[in-house]
Amino acid sequence: MNTHQTSSLLIGLAAMVLLARLLGALARRLGQPAVIGEVLAGIALGPTLFHGAIANALFPHDIRPLLSALAAVGVAVFMFIVGMEWDAAMIRGSGSLAATVSLSSILLPFGLGVLLALYLMDDYGTGDKTSFMLFIGISMSITAFPVLARILTDRRMTHTPLGVVALACASIDDVLAWSLLAAVVAISGSAGPDQWRIFLAVPYLLGMLFVARPLLHRYAARKPGLRLTPTVLACVLAGLLLSAAATEWVGLHYIFGAFLFGLILPRTGSEQLRAEVHDRLGQMNGTLLLPVFFLVAGLNVDLSKVGTAGLGALALILLVAVGGKFTGAFAAARLNGMPVRQSIALATLMNTRGLTELIVLNVGLQLGFLKQDLYSLMVVMAVVTTAMAGPLLTWVVGRPAEEALPESDDVAERVAAA
Repeated sequence: MNTHQTSSLLIGLAAMVLLARLLGALARRLGQPAVIGEVLAGIALGPTLFHGAIANALFPHDIRPLLSALAAVGVAVFMFIVGMEWDAAMIRGSGSLAATVSLSSILLPFGLGVLLALYLMDDYGTGDKTSFMLFIGISMSITAFPVLARILTDRRMTHTPLGVVALACASIDDVLAWSLLAAVVAISGSAGPDQWRIFLAVPYLLGMLFVARPLLHRYAARKPGLRLTPTVLACVLAGLLLSAAATEWVGLHYIFGAFLFGLILPRTGSEQLRAEVHDRLGQMNGTLLLPVFFLVAGLNVDLSKVGTAGLGALALILLVAVGGKFTGAFAAARLNGMPVRQSIALATLMNTRGLTELIVLNVGLQLGFLKQDLYSLMVVMAVVTTAMAGPLLTWVVGRPAEEALPESDDVAERVAAA
C-alpha cells in the first residue's frame, strides 16, 4: 500500500464508522434495530446516491479489496459469536411447538421462493438454474436470531412465553437455514476444479464435534472460572480464523467454520469466559468491522437503476418473503393451540431478517448465485422486513409482555402456557 491508499482507507473507514454509529443511534431512537441504520449507512455511501460519486471519492477501487478483507473478518467474528450464543437447551425445552413453527416458516417460504425464482429466471437468473432457485428459496426462509433477540430484549420480552418460543424458533430456523445454504454451496461446484475437497467437510465436522469439542470441554472443566487473558483471546481468535479457513478451503464458505467453532465452545464452567469474549470481540467487531461489511454490502447496491420492472419484482419479492414466513409461522402456531394475537406476534418476529440475511445475500453474490440488480432488490427486502417487525409487534402486543403474560421458572411450562 502506498501513502495515498493508506490515507484513503483510513479516512473512508472513519467516515463509515461514524455514519454507521450515527444512523444506528437514529434508528434506535425511532424504535428500530440499529442494524437498519447501519445498513442504510452502507447504502448511502454506495453508488445509489449521486451516481457513485461519494463511493468513488471515499473508497477508490484500488482499496476495495482491502475493505472486502476486513469485512470478511468482521463476518467471521460475527458468525462465531452467533454460534457461541446458540443454545440447544432452548430447543429441548420448547417442545414440539418451536419445531413445528420453525419447519413451517422455512418450508413454505422456501417453496414459494423456488416458484418466485422460476418467475424471475428470465430477467435475473444466473447460469446455474438449480442453484439460483435453491438460493432464492433459502433467502426467503431466513430469520435473524441476533436481531430477533435484540428486539425481545429491548421490549423486555425475553423471558415471556412468547419470547421463549420465538427464540427457540429462530434458533432452529438459523441452523436449518445455514445447513440448507451449506448444501447449496456444496452442490453448486463453486470450488471449481478442487470440488473434491467438499468431501472433507464431513470428517472435519465430525472431528470438530466429537474430538475438538470434548477436548475443549475437558480443558474448561479443569480450569473453573477461566478468564479471557490475552493468551486465551489469541487462542480463541486463532481457532475461529483457522476453522473459517478450513471450511473455505474445502469448498464451503468461511462463515460455516466460524459458526462451528463458536458452537463447540464449552458452556458449562466457562460462563465468565464466554461473556468476556462476547463483550470484547462483539464491541470491537460491531463498532469497526461490521460497519465495513455494511459498506461493502452497500457498494454492491445500486437502487438508482431500479426501473418500473424492478419495482414490480421488488413488490413480488416482498410479498413472497413476508407472506411465506408469516403464513407458515402463524398457521403452525395456531395448529398448536397458540392464541391468535400471540400467533400473529410470533409470525411477525419470524419475519425479522437483518444482518443474517445480508450475510446470506453476500454469499450468493460472491458465488454467482445472484446478479447485482437482484442483489440490490433483496437487500431492500431485508431492510423492509426487519424494519416492519417492531411497529407490527407494537400494534399486536401493545405493551411489554411481562406486564400481561405470566412468568414461569421452567422453560417447558412457559412454552406450554403459550
